[in-house]
Amino acid sequence: MLYNSTENKSEVVSASQAIAQGISKDGGLFVPQELPLYDKETLSSLLALDYKGIAKKVFSDFLTDFTGEEIEECVNKAYTVQKFGGENPAPVSYKKYNGNDINILELWHGPTCAFKDMALQILPHLLTKSLKKTHDGKDAVILVATSGDTGKAALEGFKDVEHTKIIVFYPVDGVSPMQKHQMTTQEGKNVNVCAIEGNFDDAQTGVKKIFTTESISYKLDENNMMFSSANSINWGRLLPQIVYYISSYCNLVNDGKIALGDKINVVVPTGNFGNILASYYAYCMGLPINKFICASNSNNVLTDFIRTGVYDKNRQFYTTISPSMDILVSSNLERLLYKLSGDDDNTTRDWMTKLKTEGKYEVTPEVKEAINNAFYGGYCDDDETKSTIAKLFKDEGYLCDTHTAVAVAVYDKYVSETGDKTPTIIASTASPYKFSKSVLSAIDDSKLNMSEFDMVDKLNSVTGVEVPKPLSSLKDKKSRFSDVVKSEDMPEYVLKTLGVK
Repeated sequence: MLYNSTENKSEVVSASQAIAQGISKDGGLFVPQELPLYDKETLSSLLALDYKGIAKKVFSDFLTDFTGEEIEECVNKAYTVQKFGGENPAPVSYKKYNGNDINILELWHGPTCAFKDMALQILPHLLTKSLKKTHDGKDAVILVATSGDTGKAALEGFKDVEHTKIIVFYPVDGVSPMQKHQMTTQEGKNVNVCAIEGNFDDAQTGVKKIFTTESISYKLDENNMMFSSANSINWGRLLPQIVYYISSYCNLVNDGKIALGDKINVVVPTGNFGNILASYYAYCMGLPINKFICASNSNNVLTDFIRTGVYDKNRQFYTTISPSMDILVSSNLERLLYKLSGDDDNTTRDWMTKLKTEGKYEVTPEVKEAINNAFYGGYCDDDETKSTIAKLFKDEGYLCDTHTAVAVAVYDKYVSETGDKTPTIIASTASPYKFSKSVLSAIDDSKLNMSEFDMVDKLNSVTGVEVPKPLSSLKDKKSRFSDVVKSEDMPEYVLKTLGVK
């Protein structure tokens, strides 16, 4: 299987090249030229496999320049009981909300308590093998822009991995205290963390600019280094996310919630569009999905786009209690637009150019219709998010984080508007203890004037829900990183950190 750029179809690379490079030289994103098709017989064969078995099947179909032994080694090292607390790293919890069944896909049982672990525990293994195939002898410099969860998951995944260095940028006021503490206390000789003055979009734009600046890449090459990415712009980040949608469908069949071949809906709290795009790719491969419900917070640029066909980032930016979704430029949407436009790189490049120069673009009527047929866009504000957390805990004794609550609230609106009772998977993306202040204020706001870890203890005492060990163990750790730079100074910071002149 080969891959090409969404903005230049003539750039064709192997899977290992796509993973090692991270992003196309022209700034486009790598996408597979074709997708494997899973018919009912194939899906039936997956029912007997565990999570690792499904992952090996999916990876082998996409990473055709990897040997079976290489894929098996990557999977076995990534999805261990020690890292994820069980044989199934992505279990489904069956609950109800307002009388409707909700099947909550828990993606946060990994070492950083966020769904990014599902991909970032395997990406370092995929990347190091890719580098040996394509750029033997070079060190990979991993640049990451994060709205909170990707940063820590990438740092943990790449910690002390040979021939890699990782630099993470995060918005100085755009992550939760727990997310910040997770990143700034990160261990490892090859890691570095820096805050920027600005929001996530500023960090993301800065990273993409560094990637595509030839003079910087040339300097790295002179020092036997090359850039790569751990953001979901890297195909090696997106591919592992396809696995858990197929796995969760198999869980529903095996648990008697649906019959093989039945359609499901998927609800995803969405920021950069990678997580929901993974479910769309699974659908294109043959997974029976009826509707993709894209859940946003007050930064509802995706809701408006799905409903109007106009993507417009020229709007007020909100800092919310679901910070990982505080995004106005959803990078992975480019991959969807490329596919829906019939793999038209010229049209996709034109839209992305307009986004950069004008801050907005409008898709064709045909693409708009295709989006309307497949997707539903909805959003909720912080008050609705908190009330959803409170109601779900009161009615079901189930404690969810702020992002998962956005998904539940938007799903409730979807059912009210459409009456669609199709069995539904809701992606739960983080532990509630990563956002203790907001979750505690939703459950019991009697005393919030306390430290982050005091709020963790308070939330635990109020709810009885166990605190994940990766978070409780951070309490007495000292911060290692305190740098803050302007977004325009990111290139200079990267070169200085790498010791490159």
